[in-house]
Amino acid sequence: MAQTRIKYRSGYKYQLAEDYPVSVGIKPPKKVDTEFITLDLKGNLKIQKGYAWDGPSGPVVDQKENMRASLVHDALYQLMRQRKISSKKFKNKADRLFKKMCIQDGIPKHIAQAYYLGLKIGGKPATKPESRKKVHLAP
Repeated sequence: MAQTRIKYRSGYKYQLAEDYPVSVGIKPPKKVDTEFITLDLKGNLKIQKGYAWDGPSGPVVDQKENMRASLVHDALYQLMRQRKISSKKFKNKADRLFKKMCIQDGIPKHIAQAYYLGLKIGGKPATKPESRKKVHLAP
């Protein structure tokens, strides 16, 4: 029997079209395996096809040169919100990785540094469970 309501989350702009594996250097005490994200003991992150994210946050303009960094950073922050990895231990490393990936992908160093400082100063709330996207019902 069909349900009369759906549950959904809003606020996403992008959806990953194929799996994306990357070494992030963040080594959890035990392997993390969620529906769309895995992180092994060696620091290898795999984001699964279908993962949705909102791109860069705040005043940062979405562009191809920061899209990969925003994907990886959002996935790592999601693991922190879910308490799969420690925000106290890994937030700064995730923020520095965002900066590094932006530079690798063509963002000027001084701009990437400004992005990093924004994350360092204002990113902590996004690592908290209370920042999870809300589930909405329709109709």
